[in-house]
Amino acid sequence: MTRNLFTLLFAVVFLAGCARPEGGSSRSVIQNKGSDTLVNVAQAWAEEYQTVNPSVAVAVTGGGSGTGIAALKNGTVDIANASRSIKDSERENLIANGHNPVEFVVGFDALAIFLHNDNPIQEITKAQLKAIYADGGELERWSQLGVTVPGCSSDEIIRISRQNNSGTYAYFREVVLDDEDFKLGSRDMHGSKDVVDLVTNTACAIGYSGLAYANDEVHMPAVSSDGGETFVVPSVDTAIDGTYPIARPLLMYTADQPEGAVAEYLDWILSNDAQCIIKEKGYAPAGPVECSADSM
Repeated sequence: MTRNLFTLLFAVVFLAGCARPEGGSSRSVIQNKGSDTLVNVAQAWAEEYQTVNPSVAVAVTGGGSGTGIAALKNGTVDIANASRSIKDSERENLIANGHNPVEFVVGFDALAIFLHNDNPIQEITKAQLKAIYADGGELERWSQLGVTVPGCSSDEIIRISRQNNSGTYAYFREVVLDDEDFKLGSRDMHGSKDVVDLVTNTACAIGYSGLAYANDEVHMPAVSSDGGETFVVPSVDTAIDGTYPIARPLLMYTADQPEGAVAEYLDWILSNDAQCIIKEKGYAPAGPVECSADSM
């Protein structure tokens, strides 16, 4: 292989990490991977961006926040979606590979607690959630919380959780369990929707997931972080004003300061039109927005 040919091939591989050409055309493809919490709104953004800039396609996949950040380090994606902050070890790995990762706050989410509609509990404290989910926690039966759940003859609290590559799992562990380990024996779901679907069909169950995954067959109790003095219902508004105690930022990461098509796409995501899409999907926008009735 000649020196000039080698240089040309290196340039092609390098440029592929920024916005990959699709086939032999001039159309660019942005690879976007990560958080299952963000996957629905990321897909909605990608679809809408086709009308904004038809020369750029955005390919969106889930798999969890950790999976997206790992793909960023490996150079197989342009943008990693995350529902928790990048870990120090992940940042160090990117830096060791010659990168300087950049974080973008693209919205906020109320991490909701989901109960079957027959469960009478309307309020729950963070301390009770920790006693349900954390290793050594004493709450194992609904009767310990003073309720009888119709359809749950065993009285067992069936804990629905997420797999450990999930940003939702990591955030819940940090904020609710105070970084303590989860109890063994939970049912660990691959995606946010899977959590809500299982709670929908399991009277004894409790689960946690993004607010946008709520449906009419589950309900979300208000949560207290002060031992029951005040309880706050999860909503877009309480995520925006920070009163809901398990609210979190929704994030996108790039390996370095973005340029070209990737930078333009991220700028658009933070625009009023794109932020109205995230609000329509049940999340809180990253800043003030003005949305028409047609967009909601």
